Amino acid sequence: MNTKEKVNKSEATGSKRYRIQYPLTAYTFPSDARIKAVRFDAERIHIELMDGRILSIPLRWIPTLYNAAAAEREKYIISRDRTMLIWDPERCEINDELRVSDYLVAGISTSTAADSDLAAREDVRKMSGARRNAK
Repeated sequence: MNTKEKVNKSEATGSKRYRIQYPLTAYTFPSDARIKAVRFDAERIHIELMDGRILSIPLRWIPTLYNAAAAEREKYIISRDRTMLIWDPERCEINDELRVSDYLVAGISTSTAADSDLAAREDVRKMSGARRNAK
């Protein structure tokens, strides 16, 4: 069956409708963001999750790991709930924690947060100046 035969065109609306090949239950959706395994290469940390996803995070995003020796990077501990990697400064030269959730959801970038902070400080300065002028 070719594509033209699969398409039903609604004459009233002019829109095309396609036959659904697979039911929703045939798809797999991420469900378990817990750490299963971790490995490093020269440029990235690769975190395999229990649900099969693999996060590959550039080391340059994490200065403490980027600037550390490869042997020190390997001295992590996986948290009990398997959602964080922890480098304990009593066991290695790195003092950091990496939360998987921080790399799964897009958040406010550092520059945006800094811009917001500067804008808030400027607002405070303006309000302070207005109060002085009102006296």
